[in-house]
Amino acid sequence: MEAYKQWVWRNREYVHSLGSLANGLTWLLPEKFSASEIGPEAVTAILGIFTTINEHIIETLPTTPPPHLGPSSLSYPLLISILKDLETVVEVAAEHFYGEDRKWNFIILTEAIKALIRLALFRNTGYKMLLHGGETPNDDDDKDPNQPELQNRDRNHRFGNQNPWNSERRAMSALSSFGQNARTGTGTTTTTASSSNSGWSRRIQHQQAVIEPPVVMVKEKRTTISELLSEKGVKGALFVMGEVLYITRPLIYVLFIRRYGISSWIPWAISLSVDTLGMGILSNLKLWGEESKQIHFSQPERDELRRRKLLWALYLLRDPFFTKYTRQKLESSQKKVEPVPLIGFFTEKIVELLVGAQTRYTYISGS
Repeated sequence: MEAYKQWVWRNREYVHSLGSLANGLTWLLPEKFSASEIGPEAVTAILGIFTTINEHIIETLPTTPPPHLGPSSLSYPLLISILKDLETVVEVAAEHFYGEDRKWNFIILTEAIKALIRLALFRNTGYKMLLHGGETPNDDDDKDPNQPELQNRDRNHRFGNQNPWNSERRAMSALSSFGQNARTGTGTTTTTASSSNSGWSRRIQHQQAVIEPPVVMVKEKRTTISELLSEKGVKGALFVMGEVLYITRPLIYVLFIRRYGISSWIPWAISLSVDTLGMGILSNLKLWGEESKQIHFSQPERDELRRRKLLWALYLLRDPFFTKYTRQKLESSQKKVEPVPLIGFFTEKIVELLVGAQTRYTYISGS
């Protein structure tokens, strides 16, 4: 296994390109959206898992685990990625062997497992926002825009970017080398002088050791829910509520689909309401609680909020909205451009892909 890891790391560019190409070619497999697509979906899932594991090896092999993440937390993003690769196979196989209605029991089980893993990851990372559903580690701790980063940068620039500790280390090293050369460079030095130089050299080395303390890995203390609520107050509680709503929304959605059916507006409306409430809370935290307990989002977290808003477009592909509105618009647009060479062909293929993808919950779940 170690030899394989080393091979993947040495050929990481080739492995990454090959994985992307293989995943893209799976869309060209025959009977992609037919009733008997277990084989193609199984191939897609296997390739997806293989690519996910290789990417995990590439990301983790050359570096040591971050001090604030334990060994168990490192496996959470990998587990989530593997589950996302397997969920379509689970849906297709469940529909094939148990029927359209009973397949939702297996989808509910899959979403429940993902929700539990994400909640565990959310807790294990000290209640940080999940990036890409937990598939991307949130290691950016630079959340406070009030940090004097620019001031420090200007100060370093004015002083030639020199660190006084580094300068003194270089001076001590030069003095130590000079003392060593003075002690061994000539054969006419007396025993008394050699002893004096040796003692002086040892004092210099001792001072250098004091200036250069050993590097100690300090394990960062994980924030608990009580500490978060104590430090951030109402804003902290609302942030946790918004993240929990985001994590549990897919599970709530499929539970209501199981109860009312995919053609009912109730699951669609409840899912949209949960998304709206969670995003509203996270986007407007500054309006609640004390100003001194503000929660500052890092740039990756702000990008994540924008990504979640873009996922709302999937509601256009979810029934019953898709059947009643979106599909009619797509077919009418296709008919208008059908006589146009090349454009009509590509439009037909795009509509075909969208209609086919819409039949699978896992393609449009946004989870």
